[in-house]
Amino acid sequence: MSDPRFAEKSAAAGAAAARVRPGMTLALGSGTTAELALRAVAARYPDGGGLRAVASSRATERTARALGIPVGSLEEIDRFDLMIDGADEVTERLDLTKGGGGALFREKLLALRSREVVIAADATKLVRRLGERMPIPVEVVPFARPALLRDLAAAGWAPRLRVAEISGRPALTDNGNELLDLHLPEPTADPAGLDRRLKAITGVVETGIFVGIAHRLLLGRPDGSVAERTAPGAPGKP
Repeated sequence: MSDPRFAEKSAAAGAAAARVRPGMTLALGSGTTAELALRAVAARYPDGGGLRAVASSRATERTARALGIPVGSLEEIDRFDLMIDGADEVTERLDLTKGGGGALFREKLLALRSREVVIAADATKLVRRLGERMPIPVEVVPFARPALLRDLAAAGWAPRLRVAEISGRPALTDNGNELLDLHLPEPTADPAGLDRRLKAITGVVETGIFVGIAHRLLLGRPDGSVAERTAPGAPGKP
């Protein structure tokens, strides 16, 4: 039996890849749907298409290189025509929860330096409010983690240290930091305000709340069609 979620992800990923044009500078997101989009881009441009890219994680960088997509550093490329990424949650306003794969800091940095940010997702990722189905990831400095666990718990955000499945040790980001997953008492009605409150805490590096960053959502359907939602001021269709 076919997996409807895979069909939805593949449809969204293919639609995102269709926005890539030869010679573009690309910011590459992380996660399963972002990887499907990357593979779709490589299939469209087997010769590389004159593309240049920066990856948001080492895993994505390895995949891109294996597929023949040239990957450089942020020092070499610091502005992007297009970023393709996935999300853990997305609202109708295109607010996002990201960071399930631990690449939230680099994803947000690249997204903020991209002319257009396209999110490819399956229908299960659509929520009314962030925190409805997934915890809010927060990247923190390891030294500060014990104090942050106490402070975040006192604020009612029920933090849990993310651990690696195999080792049982704290999961580390590519930046060498740790991750706390916040289980909110209820979905947030003010994601921008929550983002500001969390980032004002010393020891917090970045949050997985993305507000006002995504320009376009491509939501895959099991039949292979794609629903598109755009933010005000989003770049036009190619």
